[in-house]
Amino acid sequence: MQSLKSELDALAIPYMIKNEYASGAMGELAWQDTQPELWLIDDTWQARANQVMDALMAHSVSSPGDKEQEWVCRNCKEKNGAAFDFCWQCEHQRHEV
Repeated sequence: MQSLKSELDALAIPYMIKNEYASGAMGELAWQDTQPELWLIDDTWQARANQVMDALMAHSVSSPGDKEQEWVCRNCKEKNGAAFDFCWQCEHQRHEV
């Protein structure tokens, strides 16, 4: 969840964490009631937040043998991680070579 929070912060996507500190109540409450949940404050950001989450998920399930490379945005020349399809700086879409 920390990676997702960091990416949403970098893109200034507003969110809140529900149950962030509820793990101490586990045992008194059912485990599913103590799990942290990330909620978007503004639904208009859902499509962009889903893209960020999908990129993080794809990166986390890639095999260790995958040699994905960073890429440079054609628009602003910023370096971006291989897992991202949009530039973190200007949000320009990645173009495959």
